[in-house]
Amino acid sequence: VGDLHIENFGTWRDTEGRLIWGVNDVDEACTLPYTQDLVRLATSAVLAVRQGHFGISTREVCDAVIEGYRASRERGGRPVVLAERQRWLRRLALNDLRDPVLFWEKLASLRPAHGAIPQATLRSLLPARRLPYTVVRRVAGVGSLGRPRFVALASWGGALVAREAKARLPSAAAWASGREAGVDAMTTLLCRAVRVPDPFFRIGGQWITRRLAPDCSRIELGELPSTRNERKLLRAMGWETANLHLGTPRTSIDADLNGRPRRWLETAATVMADVMEDEWRAWTRAQGAHTRVTPARTGTRRNPLARSSIAR
Repeated sequence: VGDLHIENFGTWRDTEGRLIWGVNDVDEACTLPYTQDLVRLATSAVLAVRQGHFGISTREVCDAVIEGYRASRERGGRPVVLAERQRWLRRLALNDLRDPVLFWEKLASLRPAHGAIPQATLRSLLPARRLPYTVVRRVAGVGSLGRPRFVALASWGGALVAREAKARLPSAAAWASGREAGVDAMTTLLCRAVRVPDPFFRIGGQWITRRLAPDCSRIELGELPSTRNERKLLRAMGWETANLHLGTPRTSIDADLNGRPRRWLETAATVMADVMEDEWRAWTRAQGAHTRVTPARTGTRRNPLARSSIAR
């Protein structure tokens, strides 16, 4: 996945109308060691623990991720369909904080888009060919800031519908390594994964397109209900990570995973969380920021590290 973290999970509807939960964004998909995803996921959870957003320990975080990952690989994976099997996760995904009224008010308040708008692409996604619509600019996440996002908003059947087109680019891992990268890694990953696809999610030309709705978007940490089983949630994230990795021949990953020390993920995630915090402080000093940065280990919720480092 490349850019895997605890806020890169969300929901969508499949062709049967069922609610599916899984990895929401694969923009940074690239050929990388499988440990890249596991360490990034665990590191983001460790940062959440340090900020007081999660009430479990670093060890419990890493154990849960690895447990879910191993279990999924051993069983050949299974898509996470939020029906009779996963009712606890369905309750998390459809909590009161993902209110449809608030969702549509937020989209409708965005500024109108100007410039080179992919009108034909957006129009082709709408439920009716000649449906009138407006286009707004949307900013989401942290890693893709600066990448053009256009959202078509229309009223259909007495309610709003939305379709998003986001600029398609190769993974930053290709730039960092200096090697040539094709833009087909996303398609390859999704085709090989153990996954129920989103029928509105398309990768083609210069754009990645999808349907936006309260039940078809990523789930942010602040949207999760205060009462939740965090270990169970992280185990599900580890499971879904393996669902995507199962497109790679199983023996190559399993042999390496089984040969690793018991606490390798805990060690790696702790080191990476320390590095992230040190880099954030260095960047803040370089920017001449006036906001006092409190060390993350104090667990304060107002620490500027909390939102940015988790979403990075």
